[in-house]
Amino acid sequence: MSQRINAYTRQGVFEMTEEEKKDEKKVIIDEDWKQQAQKEKEILAKQEEAEEEKAGDKKARRGPLPKGDFAALVSMLVTQALFSLGLLEVEGQKKEPDLELAKYNIDMLETIEEKTRGNLTDEETKVLENMLSQIRMGYVKAAE
Repeated sequence: MSQRINAYTRQGVFEMTEEEKKDEKKVIIDEDWKQQAQKEKEILAKQEEAEEEKAGDKKARRGPLPKGDFAALVSMLVTQALFSLGLLEVEGQKKEPDLELAKYNIDMLETIEEKTRGNLTDEETKVLENMLSQIRMGYVKAAE
């Protein structure tokens, strides 16, 4: 015996047998996708936070920058000259000497020496002279 079920549509009420109900397509509402989307959103947020922390850690590991003074300027040019001579390595990568660039950095130091003559303290003069002497010797060795 079939049981009658009342169903509502826009046209009104009609009766449907149990067999007709089984044949009817069912609408399944999947609530899991909402939860999955929320989880993915949270995972992405955590990944972004981790990346920001890593970027912050890199900045923090650098430490404070030194005071901007004459010795720091000379040191910066000396470091560039040493790197261009191939005497400094970055992350273990050996670089071929670039004598032209090294000569340019040495010339810059010589210009500073010439233009500041008589205006430097004894300590600043010694630093500049010592650094120029070391860089010139490094240039000669690299040029050989």
